[in-house]
Amino acid sequence: MRALHFLILILVVNTINAQNFTGKATYKTSRKSTISYGENQPGITDKMQEELKKRMQKMSQKTFILEFDKTTSIYKEDVKLDNPNPMAGRGGVMVMSFGGSGSTDIYYKNIKDQTFSNKTQIMGKPFLVKDKLELYNWELSSETKNIGMYTCYKASFTKEAENISFSMVNGESKETKTKESVTTTAWYTTQIPISNGPKDYQGLPGLILEINDGKSLIVCTEIELNPEKEIKIIEPEKGKIVSKKKFIKIQKKKNDEMMEKMKSRKGVELGNGIQIKMGD
Repeated sequence: MRALHFLILILVVNTINAQNFTGKATYKTSRKSTISYGENQPGITDKMQEELKKRMQKMSQKTFILEFDKTTSIYKEDVKLDNPNPMAGRGGVMVMSFGGSGSTDIYYKNIKDQTFSNKTQIMGKPFLVKDKLELYNWELSSETKNIGMYTCYKASFTKEAENISFSMVNGESKETKTKESVTTTAWYTTQIPISNGPKDYQGLPGLILEINDGKSLIVCTEIELNPEKEIKIIEPEKGKIVSKKKFIKIQKKKNDEMMEKMKSRKGVELGNGIQIKMGD
């Protein structure tokens, strides 16, 4: 068995050292629900709360594709069917989207230059966020586990993150900000020695196959090296060019505007007891 694994490793390394090396990795993502509705509110039944929980869980389960070569990559959602309308609901249940990270997003990384270009949007307005890749303070571990046929090593980093909670009860809204230390754990394989991974994650001596930040889980389910269908990695160009810092400011402004509109409405129209939490 060890001899077989060694042979596979040699084949993988030789493939990666090839001049025109490319690959395609499929990731499944899931996110813990950050919206609670109607807790301890008159007229809101356990069945309604459970329905919302199931719908939110289903909406958070998505498939993404990472197409890569030695130094660049494209990460985007694999959309086969139209997503359900996030504003639709039954029984007074309403789910709200605050823009960004949509199904049309394209996240381009240039590992060699340590830059990224993220084609995204806020409330339908296109943006192209261009900036330097974040430098994560990875702590490497000797702990291993297998993901498919690949031996993976553990790495992690901890940083302080800000969480913003909006609550709406009886038509009154409230914003609460908290900070917490968040540990992100990655599992990477040196059998595919490229310093890349899903979303904006990178900086390890191998392809990242799993990421868990405590709120969302991203797991690689399939890898295809040098696929028959040619992979062309092209940096996105359309959208208003802004820095990451500027984009966050614009996003916050739009979120604040939406909350102000919510304040002007009656609680019965919004659904009493709705709570939205946002964070990194």
